[in-house]
Amino acid sequence: MSELYEKTQIMSASEVERTLVRLVHEIVSKHADLADFVLVGIRRRGVPIAQRVAALLERKTGVKVPVGTLDITLYRDDLSVMETQPVVHKGAVGVAVEGKDVLLVDDVLYTGRTTRAAMDALFELGRPRRVQLCVLIDRGHRELPIEAAYVGRVVETRSGEIVEVRLSEVDGEERVMLVEKS
Repeated sequence: MSELYEKTQIMSASEVERTLVRLVHEIVSKHADLADFVLVGIRRRGVPIAQRVAALLERKTGVKVPVGTLDITLYRDDLSVMETQPVVHKGAVGVAVEGKDVLLVDDVLYTGRTTRAAMDALFELGRPRRVQLCVLIDRGHRELPIEAAYVGRVVETRSGEIVEVRLSEVDGEERVMLVEKS
């Protein structure tokens, strides 16, 4: 069994915060009207990032943007084949998505498969007007034609490396690390 060891720190807590502030500025510059705008965090670490982005948006614009949570576990294509199709119940995200501009939020964009699963789950709930993606880290190595509209930082990685986003809400610490399998 291979173990993980920390190679280097990519972002400190203050760098994460500054990056989120920059992302919010980019979002506001492209979305003058936030009336039909919702954030949907992909469970786990996408949720606290979405909540932080919403708080920063409210501080900057005065608009309280709704935040939902999306659990894509049953939509992943790397799970074994299931007998029945997964069902996401109406309201499972906690926000209405029909006709809205939805910003999916996640910590790391890698192959694109998590984002594809999130879009599958999202469209079970309704038909958004537009769906965009916001990620803290884009590490490349795409297997699907998926691109984020808002990217905190692009990090070049090799196949044995992993980007670990550690957030105080989930992990009790705040930093982004590049780790490698030994």
